Amino acid sequence: MRGTMEKAVVELLENAEHTYSGPITQAQVLRLPEPIQRYLNYAQVVGKEPVHTIRLKQQGAMRTQPGQKWLPLHAEQYFTTMPPAFLWHCTMRPFPFAWITATDRFSGAHGAMTIKLLSLLQLGDERGPEVDQGELQRFLAEMIWFPTAWLSDAIEWVAIDAHSAQATLHSPGVTASVILHINEQGQPTLVTTDRYMSEHGQYRLVPWSGRAQDYREVDGMQIPASIEVTWHLASGEFTWFRVKLTEIEYNLSGTIISIS
Repeated sequence: MRGTMEKAVVELLENAEHTYSGPITQAQVLRLPEPIQRYLNYAQVVGKEPVHTIRLKQQGAMRTQPGQKWLPLHAEQYFTTMPPAFLWHCTMRPFPFAWITATDRFSGAHGAMTIKLLSLLQLGDERGPEVDQGELQRFLAEMIWFPTAWLSDAIEWVAIDAHSAQATLHSPGVTASVILHINEQGQPTLVTTDRYMSEHGQYRLVPWSGRAQDYREVDGMQIPASIEVTWHLASGEFTWFRVKLTEIEYNLSGTIISIS
């Protein structure tokens, strides 16, 4: 990741707020719906320093159409929790000596997705209010990798039942919601929402889910090491994205944790 990507990462991290009011307390957790309390106690956030910035690496595969060949990918991603923002950049190699790069981002209440061949020829550039909301939904769903962020005052909670609750995040100019599904152990095994899907330049809301698996202890907290993302289409389920974490770093202290 060089040049413009490095500049984008620096700008993202420079905007991060680092207010610190002490370690997370059990009283803070008890203000949330019961299934989320169960989740955050399982994740062991009590006593931890709130996470403000995150860097992680992934390896996995993705495809854009049902039945299409899976394309291996390697990705690096940066987050800030205040304000909510992220930058994700991946490289795929569909053929020898050819590569495709994809960049997904959300910052300043706006989202964007760009795809390029050989880092030069632009294959896609999606922007607009539907993308803004979709990228904020992605941010929410991926907070399972830094669970202290669920205690943000910007999140509005609605309890659904003993195993699920809806989280709504308000960012200036855009609002997004996801539902967390928590098992008896306290693991958030599934994140669901209705998300805008692009088809031939048009957007429509489609049921979407992210399945979290393979929980590991990282920096004293329990997080999933792999996720699988699916569109639930009228024609059937279309799983299009699978990745596992290979590294993660909290608060960019210089301590990089390998996931094995």
